[in-house]
Amino acid sequence: MIVAHLELRDYRNYRFASLALNPGVTVVIGPNGQGKTNLVEAIGVLAAGTSHRVSGDQALVRSGEDRAILRARLSHGDRAITIEAELNRTGANRLQVNGQPVRSREARRYLDSVLFAPEDLAIVRGEPGGRRRFLDDLLAMRQPRMVGVLADYERVLRQRNTLLKSARASRIGDSALGTLDVWDERLAELGSDIVAGREAVVAELGPHVADAYQAIAGAAHDVRLSMEATAGRTAEEFLVALRARRPDELERAMTLVGPHRDDLVIELNAMPARTTASHGESWSTALALKLASAQLLRATGPAGDPVLVLDDVFAELDAGRRARLVDAVAGYEQVLVTAAVEEDLPRGLTGSTVRIRAGEIVGADGGGHGSSPVESRETATVDPENASG
Repeated sequence: MIVAHLELRDYRNYRFASLALNPGVTVVIGPNGQGKTNLVEAIGVLAAGTSHRVSGDQALVRSGEDRAILRARLSHGDRAITIEAELNRTGANRLQVNGQPVRSREARRYLDSVLFAPEDLAIVRGEPGGRRRFLDDLLAMRQPRMVGVLADYERVLRQRNTLLKSARASRIGDSALGTLDVWDERLAELGSDIVAGREAVVAELGPHVADAYQAIAGAAHDVRLSMEATAGRTAEEFLVALRARRPDELERAMTLVGPHRDDLVIELNAMPARTTASHGESWSTALALKLASAQLLRATGPAGDPVLVLDDVFAELDAGRRARLVDAVAGYEQVLVTAAVEEDLPRGLTGSTVRIRAGEIVGADGGGHGSSPVESRETATVDPENASG
């Protein structure tokens, strides 16, 4: 599956952009702050309904406008699909597929994308929340129903925490604690579903991560993934853990066990990567996690290969790892790469080019990243004052 055409209106720093995209590799080149990351980010927003860079939608709408429109024409074999997202500064967003309204979670049925960006180093070296988000994003891509399960869990968790705060403030009696039992059962039901889903993803992802790390680093390293669960793996174990911690939870007015406190453990050569891996090892591990995700989706996803996005990735790699990364992504149907300068691009990287200069995006098709324009494409008008990527 490929994105054959991408159109943006009032998205981030773009007033309007209309861009034809080819199969294979497309390199987006331009100085920092011109909108390279914004352009490729839009594909992820269409697929997931949200950005990997911000938690809210307001930053996605161009300054001074009420809404942004993202539209992509997808090609998968003989099928052509148009997916459109309307992002509103206030009010609900809307998603359409071939002109028909659909729920945002259904976008994954038509479009998968996997993006690697410099921020993904935090998956390896950062707090557990980043690793949970990585797993849950992949879980939602593989099982769209889990979007609802994750949202329901967060809702129940908030309500349970509110009850715990009320209990601490008012020293409520047995009847109110009976209400807490009801929330415990619902939290355990949803939480055990999430834990099972995460562990299944980790089990399938692990071998792909090891292979991807070796492909990038050029040498064998023992990379292992496992889940650290705070409440067990079944609803029954979850309930036992909640009851055991209830005195502490009433004292601290918060839920202390569950998937919201679990962690993905990443080990490199039998040592915790978070605390012992070098910068280069951490970078390669984070990249291997994303490449492994793409490999898992290509093997099981209904839409074929995910669109693979490498945002400013080559700047942090040595020449050998750059070349090996090019080999690792060569077989994907569509790969989008961003770079600030051509010197960061390995010489073996060939494909189409989109250049960003002086607030305009100009498309070019050719045999390498240094080729001159041979295909006429529409120009994207950019608001330089609002450029952020």
